[in-house]
This record gives sequence, C-alpha cells and structure tokens, in this order.
Amino acid sequence: MRIYLAGPLGFSEAGRAFVPKLKRLLAANGHRVVDPFALTDTSKVQRMRYGASKRAAWRKLDREIGAANRAAIDRSDAIVAVLDGSDVDSGTAAEIGYGFARGKLIVGYRGDFRLSADNEGSTVNLQVEYFIRESGGDIVAFAADLPRALAKSARSRDKSARPARRK
Repeated sequence: MRIYLAGPLGFSEAGRAFVPKLKRLLAANGHRVVDPFALTDTSKVQRMRYGASKRAAWRKLDREIGAANRAAIDRSDAIVAVLDGSDVDSGTAAEIGYGFARGKLIVGYRGDFRLSADNEGSTVNLQVEYFIRESGGDIVAFAADLPRALAKSARSRDKSARPARRK
C-alpha cells in the first residue's frame, strides 16, 4: 500500500529522528511511505529574517504545502497517523478527517502513554477516533504493531466491501 504518514513529527528534531524508523518499519512490510515533510522545501523560508517578507513567503508556501499534502493523501491507499501529544495535532486531525472523507483506511499510532481522550471510553479525541475506526482502522500503542494493524484492517475492509452471497 501507499501510505501517507500524518503527524507532527517533522516539526521537531526528536520527531525527525523517529520518522526514518517508521518509514523503515512500514517499507520492510512492503509499503511505500509518503512523508509530507519531504514534499516541500521550507529551508529557504526558515532561514529568512523575521518580518513582512518572511510572513509573505510563509503565506505562499503554506498554500503549496497544503495542496501538496492534499494531493499526496488523494494518491495514497491509507494513512498512518501519529497521535502522540497531550492532544492530537490539529493538522493531523485535519488530515484524518480529509482522508476519511476520501475513503482512505486510517491506522493510528499512539505511543504516548499520557491520557488524551475526551472520556474513559476513548483513546484520543472522540471524533478523531471515530474517523479512524469507521475507516476500518485501529489505534496501536507500539510502532512495531503498525504493519499487523494495517494488514488486519485492509483485510477487514476487503471483506466488508465484497457483496453478500445469495443462497
């Protein structure tokens, strides 16, 4: 499967160090991984001095990033969403919602053991969790479980998409 890797990992040094591990894990199981942080070069704007020019450059680049990410989700078969943090990253939540609306399989990964749910019945924000589970996906607590969850979720979706046999 072609998998879009949603999450805030590209914004921090620690996150950028973890992305290759996720990519290797998924690639080792036959998946092609799309890292949205690799789709658009932000380095030139990041190096600019603060001020009006930098703000204008970011506004232009933000539209490019959004359009590139939307197109990458459209071309993907599934989304793996990193759900770590005290709350699910707002951009990740938007990508989950968009992916669900486009019929993508979504599997969440929450390796963060802090509580982050709306109530005792959920793992994360109830709407985010709803979209993940209704897509046929699941939420796992260990990165090593992602390939199994993807395979199981894909099989489950395939079975539910088959027409019922007549007797």
